Amino acid sequence: MNSFPRNALAMVDKMTATAAEAPAKTIAFQGAPGANSHLAAMEYAPDCLPLPCFSFEDALDAVKQGIAGSAIIPIENSLHGRVADIHFLLPESGLHIVAEHFMRIRHCLMAKSEDAKIKTAMSHPQALGQCRHYLRARDIIPVAYADTAAAAAYVAQQEDPQAAAIAPPLAAEIYGLQPIANAIEDEDHNMTRFVLLASDAVMPESNGPDDFQLMTTFIFEVKNIPAALYKAMGGFATNGVNMTKLESYQEGGSFSASKFYADIEGGLGDPAVDRALEELHFHCNEVRLLGTYRQGRPRS
Repeated sequence: MNSFPRNALAMVDKMTATAAEAPAKTIAFQGAPGANSHLAAMEYAPDCLPLPCFSFEDALDAVKQGIAGSAIIPIENSLHGRVADIHFLLPESGLHIVAEHFMRIRHCLMAKSEDAKIKTAMSHPQALGQCRHYLRARDIIPVAYADTAAAAAYVAQQEDPQAAAIAPPLAAEIYGLQPIANAIEDEDHNMTRFVLLASDAVMPESNGPDDFQLMTTFIFEVKNIPAALYKAMGGFATNGVNMTKLESYQEGGSFSASKFYADIEGGLGDPAVDRALEELHFHCNEVRLLGTYRQGRPRS
């Protein structure tokens, strides 16, 4: 916690103490108070106790240690794609995805003075990527920082009049900065998908015919043979299971076999899904389920 800027620490300490009184209601998030993940936690569960954590690992550890009942983690963005390292962190955590939440992301350029001649903008790399056209058009140099709200806190405690931060408008209120420009993201469809992780898997029950479908997330490693991925995907096609995401990544310094992260529509217990996963196992060295949960928004 001491890695937060000093002007954020008092609020972090207060929120940590409050969360300790009711761990089951606590949702851990990465970032300082006022970060997008803080807003996502409050939007997903307005009565929760949000717990700020410096890193994604800290947020996941809070759940594993029983400090928080769950953690909310950004996994992908409509403008900037996959959040870095998340494919490694989720399976390593041993936690289960129990829900997802989509949140419209709005970025604000903020500084110590409304009349500042901005030369640099500090924020999380995801936020900088979502505003890259805006920054480039104004010759503002992007500077990476741990998270959006912590960047705002850091700028607020510095004496550089040409430094700005990119963060949610709430961060300007919290840390006493002046908004320079609102909604500076490059597209108005800027949306981030968050997943909620908990120690125990939860099989959601249907709320009726109008309820959103289920999603299942898993990772797998194909065998190092010709057409391995093609064969692994065959079971989903023949069983009519819709795959909404498939991304490859390498792990452990090996380039001999690829791992894949996948989302499919449907849940365990659905005969079509069960058959497709059974066939997937046959063509893979490893298949690891990360969770079945209700869709936060319909895919089809």
